[in-house]
Amino acid sequence: ILYLEEIVKLLEEKDKERYKKFLESHERCNFQQSLEWGNVKTNWKKEVILSEDKEGNIRGSLCVWIRKIPIFGNIMYSARGPVCDLYNEEIISDLVEGANQLAKKYKAFVLRVEPDVLKSDEKFREIISKKGFKIKDDSKDFKDEIQPRFVFRLDIKGKTEDEIFAAFHQKTRYNIRLATKKGVIIKEGTKEDLKDFHNIMVETGERDNFIIRSLSYFEKMYDELAPNHMKLLMAYHDNEPIAGIIPIMYGNKVWYLYGASSNKHRNLMPNYLLQWTMIQEAIKRGCDMYDFRGVSGVVDESHPQYGLYRFKKGFNAEFTEFIGEIYIPYKSLTYKLYKLAEKAFRTLRTLKKKFTSKK
Repeated sequence: ILYLEEIVKLLEEKDKERYKKFLESHERCNFQQSLEWGNVKTNWKKEVILSEDKEGNIRGSLCVWIRKIPIFGNIMYSARGPVCDLYNEEIISDLVEGANQLAKKYKAFVLRVEPDVLKSDEKFREIISKKGFKIKDDSKDFKDEIQPRFVFRLDIKGKTEDEIFAAFHQKTRYNIRLATKKGVIIKEGTKEDLKDFHNIMVETGERDNFIIRSLSYFEKMYDELAPNHMKLLMAYHDNEPIAGIIPIMYGNKVWYLYGASSNKHRNLMPNYLLQWTMIQEAIKRGCDMYDFRGVSGVVDESHPQYGLYRFKKGFNAEFTEFIGEIYIPYKSLTYKLYKLAEKAFRTLRTLKKKFTSKK
């Protein structure tokens, strides 16, 4: 095991680049395991555990974030790790041992990991259970976990634009053409254009009743990730910004991370053209997958988020259910109490949002 302490600050540049190259070239690459994304999350301390072969080549990694939770102590969390051959028990053992070392160093009460592994992957379940992980795979809604458990993913590997477009739902193709016909123009934005995007995001949050990030957060994202790993695409009508998306590009994938649309001109279907424009970009980059990110696991037309499900499904993406949360409770009682407090906090926040929206 190579245990990397304070990787962003203390590693030599050549070692940082070695990790970046490993991550970008691996088929299980995920931007949330990257140093750049770690830099965006300034309220977490970051550590990276590496497993190497005898020649010193990286063969597996787990980027772990550490944060102090008042009363409870330090929590360790990893989003969409590990990056390795999931069925190589030797590598998994290395990474777990590294995590155990981290837990001792920080006196952590739990390691929580939300891997992008299918719920149906029984072999992975068997391996991680042997390594001491417990599995929580029963959540259905966004609020139940940090990362979405249900996503839509579009396989674009080796496919042409025509092939992908032809497979879209008829209504989706119609809406893309309608936006173009009605004069919607898509432009790549600069850091300065984030102000327009954020204004529209505020409007979207008020309309759909969700909490939004600050402008400074998006500017920090831009500083750390653009232009190689982040784009801002804005939709205009008569030179007025009416919608925008922020996709993240890393390794062999593109993720649709944030989207916003003004209340004005929604009938011009700018969101459809924005998505198609970025899918085209992903094809040109030679990516394998376009990830539309989260939807609710409750597939019911009466559900308040069914419209989001229908929108993403229209692009012929595959509805995908991940395993959920796997975790090692180093202090079981502390973790149980923390989960109760976390659930109570989320319930109170939901009630507050409902109360505020009715005022």
